[in-house]
Amino acid sequence: MTSVDDLFRKHNAGSKRKLEDPTTTFSRPLSNKSTKLTNGSSPRSLVNDAFDSNDSGGKAAFPQDETLDGQDDVEAGPTLPPEEVEDEPGDDEEGRFFGGGVTKQEREVIDFIDKNDDGDADEKFDSAWLRRTAINFERKINKNAELRAKYESDPIKFVGSEADLDAEIKGLSLLSEHGELYGEFVKMGCLGSLVGLLAHENTDIAIAVCELLAELTDEDSATTEDQWKTLVGAMVQNDLVDLLSSNLARLDEENESDRAGVYHILNVLENILSGSDNQEVVGANNNMMQWLLQRIKKIDLNARGKVGQNRQYAAEILAILLQTNRMNRDRIAQMEGVDTFMELLSAYRRRDPEKDSDEEEFAENLFDCLACVVEERFAGEKFVEGEGVELCLIMLREGRLAKARALRVLDHAMSGGNAIAVSVRLVEAAGLKTIFGMLMKSHKTERSLVEHLIGILASLLRYLPGGSAARIRTLAKFVENDYEKILRLVELRREYKARLSRVEASIRREREQLSSSEVEALADEWLSRRLDAGLFSLQAIELILSWMVAEDNGARQTISVLLGEDGLKILERSLRDQLDGMDPGQSDEAKSTEEMLEALLLCVEQ
Repeated sequence: MTSVDDLFRKHNAGSKRKLEDPTTTFSRPLSNKSTKLTNGSSPRSLVNDAFDSNDSGGKAAFPQDETLDGQDDVEAGPTLPPEEVEDEPGDDEEGRFFGGGVTKQEREVIDFIDKNDDGDADEKFDSAWLRRTAINFERKINKNAELRAKYESDPIKFVGSEADLDAEIKGLSLLSEHGELYGEFVKMGCLGSLVGLLAHENTDIAIAVCELLAELTDEDSATTEDQWKTLVGAMVQNDLVDLLSSNLARLDEENESDRAGVYHILNVLENILSGSDNQEVVGANNNMMQWLLQRIKKIDLNARGKVGQNRQYAAEILAILLQTNRMNRDRIAQMEGVDTFMELLSAYRRRDPEKDSDEEEFAENLFDCLACVVEERFAGEKFVEGEGVELCLIMLREGRLAKARALRVLDHAMSGGNAIAVSVRLVEAAGLKTIFGMLMKSHKTERSLVEHLIGILASLLRYLPGGSAARIRTLAKFVENDYEKILRLVELRREYKARLSRVEASIRREREQLSSSEVEALADEWLSRRLDAGLFSLQAIELILSWMVAEDNGARQTISVLLGEDGLKILERSLRDQLDGMDPGQSDEAKSTEEMLEALLLCVEQ
């Protein structure tokens, strides 16, 4: 399964996501979309009407635009110079002018401006600047609110204040370069005012706020972790998630600016979800979760593969929400999310999405969502009821891109809360032939597939009920054809052991040169390197071999010979290491694992 670090707040995650087609042309003049406009008009059209009113014989919008009667022939433009100009200081003997066309007083003004021209460049972005900016921002908000209330039915009277407010919001983007001011920005109450504008009647104002919030919380903003948490924590406390959800409900993606607005909202969500505490807050918002589910189902007719950027982005947000949060998985399962994921993924049973497209990433995110959610009991039940096992087996037999992803889904489902039912269904659906067939061809298979195959086989032996027809059929597969599957597993064990031994030797060399405190500090890093080298898969293979030793005498003798001089002692040491590595204060699942290891250890020792 994709690691949490791969999905969450990464500063080394490569190129930054950008707003792409069909929203790359997003360049919108400020418009007003208040529901209070009458006669289908908008401030944008009203402003145009004001300027164009002469066409209908009405009075001009501004007096200076009126044409004066009887003065059609009046000359326009700058006043002509006098016909004769006397020489002034600055003219040469032939009358050529060197003075620049300005008076002495004007030259003094220009000189003064030149001397102070670097004032803006040297402006300090400190607390004083922030206070000035905050005051202007609050004034713009108040002025717009007053004019909206006073001229509710006449948008032309407040559209100017709306444009000023929009410009002020955009000016706050400078804050992203000064994370040291985030705390003060929050304390001054400005952040609350900013987030509150998400409820503005003009959706263009709300969209501008979303774009700003995305910039302030972006991984590229000049902030420390604490500064980022201060800002995001305050945003969440000011009902950010509810307000974002409300905006998603009122935006229409048929409109270009609204489509861009949806993108910016999803961008904000992605940014705040890099803080794990916020995953529960977002997931607990039913409206948000429902919108995300509905959005991934909505096709984008004009996009390649009918998957546009926002549809793909919604799937990615769901994958993040489900990655580590069990409550979110249960919530999405209650909303029929499992059926939704399987229905959408069924399109890839026999075909692959276009390479390097939004659709390909969309499919990847759907597989991530399904693999995460089926680990929980209720979702696992829905997976079996919806014939998810059968769908994955079809993908294993006929799919291309989907093959590896379907195998991962099965692996997660067969080690989750409904593992027994999933394991039994796999055998009943004639999945043994497919799984064991892939095992025997695993020398041609990429490593990730081999590891999922090993996980599935370990789950079959652990969860299939003793004496059941499904278990007997599985054991028969292991021993058929002179134990060829066991031979293949021993070969795989040898490969993983050799890879892990090289890493262990490297770690030992490093350990010899370090103090005890340094060794302790590097313990987690070394464990990660062992896992990358295949420690987990090696232990799973040794578990499978231990199960076969316990289940079949012929397999016991074969395994003992294949493992060489140490024979079953190898399995004994592995089981003891796994027992010693378990943490105290375990969950029910961990206690069950401990009991299994102890029982297998007794069988191997005999």
